[in-house]
Amino acid sequence: MERSEYVRRLDDRLDTAAYADVDASANGLQVGSDRGEIERVAFAVDAAEATIEAAAEAGADLLVVHHGISWGGIDRVTGRTYDRVAALAEHNIALYVSHLPLDGHPDLGNAAGVAAELGLGDREPFGEIGPVTIGTIGETDAPRSAASLRETLDGFEGQPGGEGESEESPTQVVDFGPDEIERVAVVTGSGTDWLDEAVAAGADALITGEGKGQVYHDAREAGITVFLAGHYATETFGVRSLQALTEEWGLETAYVSHPTGL
Repeated sequence: MERSEYVRRLDDRLDTAAYADVDASANGLQVGSDRGEIERVAFAVDAAEATIEAAAEAGADLLVVHHGISWGGIDRVTGRTYDRVAALAEHNIALYVSHLPLDGHPDLGNAAGVAAELGLGDREPFGEIGPVTIGTIGETDAPRSAASLRETLDGFEGQPGGEGESEESPTQVVDFGPDEIERVAVVTGSGTDWLDEAVAAGADALITGEGKGQVYHDAREAGITVFLAGHYATETFGVRSLQALTEEWGLETAYVSHPTGL
């Protein structure tokens, strides 16, 4: 497939242009030419030297990630930015990035993936940022306890818990909501800024990746439970969905798993 055609398909499917004014990430084709053909696409959560090298080992022509290397523009190509761009150039790998568009997509997005794992139904867009949304909110099929939801979140890819690691739950729970949780809001990554919106929407719980110190008091005073399930672990779903979509388009793919534990 022509690289320009592949990029156009992703941009269209993810509605990339709608997020241009609200996302610091330079979404779309971030590094490389749009000319030439691609045969194999690699997918990873983060663009880093380790994932670029793994994509090269997999024989990829293009690397698709959620977190790219350009945030608010690149003034100088030095330091880590240079190392990453140099690695892409050395291996002749282009870089495609989808940050907020991949958080909020109702079918392919990170929040949609989390919601599907939790079995949330009657889902609606959630997590407003300007004219777009980056999350979802829905209903459990039956009332669930915080412990039950935590067990599901603990099983997400990228969570700590391998051999020799602590058996303690990797998901932090700020448990001030009702005993029976039925309505759940999801904003992956760093989403505690949407706690008040979750409360206003009648959510019993907010699920995100990481939080700020003030979330404890905010959740306690609002009477809502907050789950912090890991930034990486809540954001593998989008790139996995794009991998499946890419295979439907007839291209070979590879997935690069590089959990951060954060």
